[in-house]
Amino acid sequence: MLERLNKIYTAGLYIRLSREDDDKTYESESITNQKSLLLQYVKENNLRVYDTYIDDGYSGTNFDRPDFNRLLNDIESGKINMVITKDMSRLGRDYIGTGNLIEKYFPEHNVRYIAVTDNIDTFLDSSNNDIAPFKSIMNDMYAKDISKKIKSSLKAKMKEGKWVGGRTPFGYDQDKDNKNHLVINPEQAIVVKRIFDMCLEGLSFFKIAKQLTNDGVKTPAQYYNFEWKSNYNLKYGEWHSKTIRDILTNRMYIGDMVQNRRSKVNYKVKKVIKNNPNNYIIVENTHEPIIDKKIFYEVQKIIPKNKGRNEKKEIHLLDGLLYCGDCGHRISIQSRRKKDNRCYTICNYYRTYMKQKLCTTHSNNYDELEKVIVKSLSEMCLNYINKDKIKNSTLNNLKDDNKLTNKKELEILTNDIRQINDNLDIIYIDKLNKKITEEQFKRVKLKFENELNIKQKKYSELNNSINDNINEESKNKMVVEYINKFLSMKEPSRELIINLIDKIEIYEDKTINIKVSFG
Repeated sequence: MLERLNKIYTAGLYIRLSREDDDKTYESESITNQKSLLLQYVKENNLRVYDTYIDDGYSGTNFDRPDFNRLLNDIESGKINMVITKDMSRLGRDYIGTGNLIEKYFPEHNVRYIAVTDNIDTFLDSSNNDIAPFKSIMNDMYAKDISKKIKSSLKAKMKEGKWVGGRTPFGYDQDKDNKNHLVINPEQAIVVKRIFDMCLEGLSFFKIAKQLTNDGVKTPAQYYNFEWKSNYNLKYGEWHSKTIRDILTNRMYIGDMVQNRRSKVNYKVKKVIKNNPNNYIIVENTHEPIIDKKIFYEVQKIIPKNKGRNEKKEIHLLDGLLYCGDCGHRISIQSRRKKDNRCYTICNYYRTYMKQKLCTTHSNNYDELEKVIVKSLSEMCLNYINKDKIKNSTLNNLKDDNKLTNKKELEILTNDIRQINDNLDIIYIDKLNKKITEEQFKRVKLKFENELNIKQKKYSELNNSINDNINEESKNKMVVEYINKFLSMKEPSRELIINLIDKIEIYEDKTINIKVSFG
């Protein structure tokens, strides 16, 4: 032991400051103060310093830090044989990673480690060294606690409809005066509107992407100047079907804030996973919309009906709506024959497994089939319009009264939820400042969290109830509008047909079952 202490040491001073430490409560953790403390220590102990290694803005749970890696390289190249930090938490807050360094890596490389304020020196036979693992676990628990607090704070902001993400959705910028608010990017908004218009015209994701690429329209990757694994988006300005789909299905474009789509596995792992859509945090009408709600929901009805369509030159009125009534698979429309200019339908399942005879052809002259279906739809629309003329005014008045009461209750619940979140933040700070004990903190925290869960559940149920009523009324008005428009046209458009028909089932015996979106 004496031989080891008399050894000539060349020290590396390691300093780390993370964003969670950047708070007035932790002023002593600043880069300047850490450096001053370490220099004073080496001066008092007459130690030689090779270099100072500083990682500013890096979490203690992440060991992939630039200067920390440089420190390890200098250890392995024999330039330093001593590492000094202010305390163990500066080395790291992950007890597994920190323990591996202190218990394995440093001894294997004959490196002496000193944590000044924790009184830890790995080359001394001291009881302080024995409790190092417990200090490491406490540091890890602190990092976990901080992570939970940050997540809670971010979710509270999300529920208030504030933008807390990094890169904004294509078509929007962060407001220069308020980073939690989104404003429209006029140049990008033109592209978003064009994409929705092309979808309404019946173009598939692939064809929209191809058209934008051919026209030289800048991709989101080019605007934000970042690269994918395949960097065609950035280098060649190539639009892809997935990008088009993501834009067309994003509620952000109707002024609703949609967040919490993704989350990290845990506070130690960088990997991000997609959340279940049921866990999305959605707040309506938080920013200026680019797309009208009516247009947006028309597009949502079109999208599943365009799925699986062939990218053929001719677009038929009933494309994507035909299904085999016997096997349930799609029925496709074949290309027109040159000899008689006719096209026929065929069951996709039959075509794929023709030899096995798992289904039959379901062949029909498409043009004749279209006439029959349009005529049947006209009759169904007339019946619906006649029934819809009977209205109950008393029921409508009751609905209006319920809406007013529910909205007032929502306002009260919103204020209650905000107050509980504020209280949780206050008791957390009190715990850090040691104004309350850990036991008191846990007891009060549990009480607030139970109360918060009850309020949030009630808020969600009430909000869904209001939205369901509004959506149902809007849907009825829209259906009547579509029907009137359809009946007034001699040749209906594909857009109208898609909005009126959900599915058309065709059976081998030529029976047709039209499933409409009304009545």
